[in-house]
Amino acid sequence: MTTKKTGPKAPVTPSLPERVRVLVIGAGFAGLGAAIKLDESGETDFVVVDKGQTVGGTWRDNTYPGAACDVPSQLYSFSFAPNPNWSRSFSPQPEIQAYLEDVARRSGVLDRFRFGVTVEDAAWDEADQVWNVSTSDGTVTADVVISCSGGLSEPKLPEIEGIEDFAGEIFHSARWDHDVDLTGKRVAIIGTGASAIQIIPSIAEQVGRLDVYQRTAPWVMPRHDRAYTGLERLAFRHVPFFQKAYRTGIYWGRETFVPAFTWQPKIATPAKLAALGNIKKGISDPDLQAKVTPDFQIGCKRILISNTYYPALARDNVEVVTDGIAAITPHGVVTRDGTEREIDCLIVATGFHTTDQPIAHHIKGRDGRTLGDVWGERGVASYKGTTTSGFPNLFQIVGANTGLGHSSMVFMIESQIAYILSALEQMKAGGITAVEPTAEAQAAWNADLQRRMKRTVWSTGGCSSWYLDEHGNNTTLWPRTTFAFRGLLRTFDIDKYETRTAPAVDKEQVA
Repeated sequence: MTTKKTGPKAPVTPSLPERVRVLVIGAGFAGLGAAIKLDESGETDFVVVDKGQTVGGTWRDNTYPGAACDVPSQLYSFSFAPNPNWSRSFSPQPEIQAYLEDVARRSGVLDRFRFGVTVEDAAWDEADQVWNVSTSDGTVTADVVISCSGGLSEPKLPEIEGIEDFAGEIFHSARWDHDVDLTGKRVAIIGTGASAIQIIPSIAEQVGRLDVYQRTAPWVMPRHDRAYTGLERLAFRHVPFFQKAYRTGIYWGRETFVPAFTWQPKIATPAKLAALGNIKKGISDPDLQAKVTPDFQIGCKRILISNTYYPALARDNVEVVTDGIAAITPHGVVTRDGTEREIDCLIVATGFHTTDQPIAHHIKGRDGRTLGDVWGERGVASYKGTTTSGFPNLFQIVGANTGLGHSSMVFMIESQIAYILSALEQMKAGGITAVEPTAEAQAAWNADLQRRMKRTVWSTGGCSSWYLDEHGNNTTLWPRTTFAFRGLLRTFDIDKYETRTAPAVDKEQVA
């Protein structure tokens, strides 16, 4: 009889504590940044939960071929943790994920993370002024909840007749099945958004045939990407302030794009000409050029960047299909003209739940209604994209109207973290047990947002985008500069909040 040898035991992850001051949901850029800054501020009584097995969030989950960032590398990192090791001016997904894991290790906060834990429900207890949060690892009571689940965390599947009956391989771009070998196969991809334009060039040469189902042609500008030189990388590591100056220059250059989005779309004419030139450079066939030329103002939908997308569409084994999809059969896709194209694999690249975040249906506020209930009635609305009336001590990072069309979300995330830390400090100093924005403050904030939104290209550019909710309001993007956002969130404005304090203790009664 032989004894089977076993490898070293995996480390045991501690169970959730029953009580914490701060519970952070999500371990992407926002959750990791919040944990680091909580720790630096002296707040040690917190825990971070995430359904995944490591940090990373969006960048952990999106591992499709060609995945990369469309924001310059120097901006797409924490200001307090610069990365001198970026290989390119636009970083690929593996490098971003490695960066986040490295920052997490070096920060010394990983012992406060609980991975493989799914939040099932969270309910505010008005009597005890706490959140009771049910998870897959038990229940935890928290004074404060910081939701960092993000707007690009839950894939959105298209509602197409017969899609559940498809007999071949099918998966969403954000849940890429690496066990599926696409070599020589007949593949269809639904969508031509940010993920799709990276996937298509990455698989076009490998597959036998690729059908690209395009509902709306996107604007795609050239990608000015290059590898950093050895001298640049050396300077990033060893020359004081060089990387900071590099980052600062890119930041202010990006801010010059804001007027074209928010004030006068005609300013974007040079960008439009560059995008049209990108089409002509990559595609010689006039009919295909016409198919992929957008019919709305540039900037109305997210502007994409790629040098390889149009040449991939021009390949002999690739077909751009603009007839709408009528149904999916067990073996193919049927368009509205009755044509069925047989396929072996279906890739769905149809984006995420951004204006209807699934976690909202699991968070119950002061009156027992969920965030989803409240937002379903009046649309997604919060105060400064961070707090919501009726939901005491609930903070959300990357909430309503915090998205960007021109710069890095990490800048917005850091701004919100600073605002939340200011709130926690004031609560502790003032003996405050609960804060929530007044209904008046929230209404005024959102009225100003929607007033500003009317003149933006997102409202006037003649497109229908995922920026808009079912009420036609843009609840996704920030219609001003990022430095304006940072200024507005520099300090927690407690005068705009309803506050509650713990009842005074009668010393004689205690004695």
